Parts: sequence; C-alpha cells; structure tokens
Amino acid sequence: MKAALRYLAGIAGPSGFGSNSTAEQVTQDCPSFVPSDLTALITGGTSGIGAETARVLAKRGVRVVIGARDMNKAREMKENIQKESPYANVIMLQIDLSSFGSVQRFCSQFLALQLPLNILIFNGTRAYAQSKLANILHAKEIARQLKERNARVSINAVHPGIVKTGIIRAHKGLLTDSLFFIASKLLKSTSQGASTACYVALSPKIEGISGKYFTDCNESNCSSLANDEWVAQKLWNNTHALLHKLLCQATI
Repeated sequence: MKAALRYLAGIAGPSGFGSNSTAEQVTQDCPSFVPSDLTALITGGTSGIGAETARVLAKRGVRVVIGARDMNKAREMKENIQKESPYANVIMLQIDLSSFGSVQRFCSQFLALQLPLNILIFNGTRAYAQSKLANILHAKEIARQLKERNARVSINAVHPGIVKTGIIRAHKGLLTDSLFFIASKLLKSTSQGASTACYVALSPKIEGISGKYFTDCNESNCSSLANDEWVAQKLWNNTHALLHKLLCQATI
C-alpha cells in the first residue's frame, strides 16, 4: 500500500526522482559528465519507450545505434531526432528479433562499424509478466557471472511502469476502451516510462551497481522467485542450450 501511494503521488525516492519524473528530467545534468564517444545500442527504438529513450540519449550527446525491423520507421525516427538535435549521431541498423539469421547479420553490421558498446538497452517484449521475470533473472545471473570474472560490466533490469503505449491497446472494444479510459488517468506518459532506463544508463550514481532491479528511477525489491539463484541459473542454462542449437542449425 505504501509503495502504491508513493507511485500515485509521484514521491521521489533516494535518487531524487519518482514515478512522475521524465526521461529529460532525470538526464538534465548528464551532459556535464557524459564521456565523449559514448555509444548506446537500443532495440525497439522506433516507437514508444524505445523511441523516447533513443531521443533523450541522443539529445544528451550519446551516439545512438537503433536496431529496427521497419527501416522506413527508422529513417523517420532518425529525421525527427536530428530535427530536434541537429548534431545528434544516430545510426539505424535493421534487425528482426524473431529471426536468428537477422540477429547474426545485425551483430556483424554493428561490429563492422568498429564502435565501442558502452550501453545496451533491450526494448520490446511479449508475454509481459513472464518476459519481465525472465529479464530480471537473466540480469542477475549474467551479473553474477561477470562478477566472478572480475569484468567491469554492469547489467541491471528496469521496469518502466504501466505506460500509455500501443502495447496495452492490443484489444479494442467498448469494455476495454472504457477500462483504458479510466486506467489511463493512472498510467505513465511515454517519457515517464523511459525515465528509468535513461537514468540507469547515464546516472553516475549507478556506476558499479549490477544485478539489481530498478523502478521509478530507484533500486527496488523484486519477488522471491526473481531472487532465486537456482531458477536464474536454470533459465540461463536453458537459454544457452537453445542458442547453441540455433547456432548449429544456422551453420548446417
């Protein structure tokens, strides 16, 4: 109940930001400490939260590489970003995350650019609750493995909140439209939804923090299942086995 009231009231947490904070607000002071030649790779960056994340990072001086399935939308997105930020460095590469071959081509194209990869942001998922749980479990397991290797890489899971995007309007009808109208008064804007990803990507307060879960621009607790190390390792092993199988099929 306390967390719900904090969310509805937009009360700021320890970071100084809360559910009402926008992506531009949480990165307002970032240009003073964002290193030059910083590169962010963003999937699903042509609409919704991904597009807003790309726009704000580009505005803050980050080179943005956007992976997109629809290149017409991607080119339009790039034009819109550069209208607002003429000096923004935006690169569009085609990728269809449902095709392993497309993912391989995308990786080859990105490597050919010979750019550093400083920030990697995955957007766009299906089966929402299950995919979010999988995101958290993967983040925690990869963070554990990276720590064992003393790698200077951080990985965290973020929750945008319930946002007014096309994802939640998949079904139409009188009942769903009425419920959406009522619920929309409590939903986040796209910019508010993108704030946590932008905050975790650029805030110096997050440096060195890994394997954590963030909501409303603050570190948050997650369920006991999401904290289960055995489940995280099992999911990772199953994912690794599936990818190995796909790689073998691709080389036949």
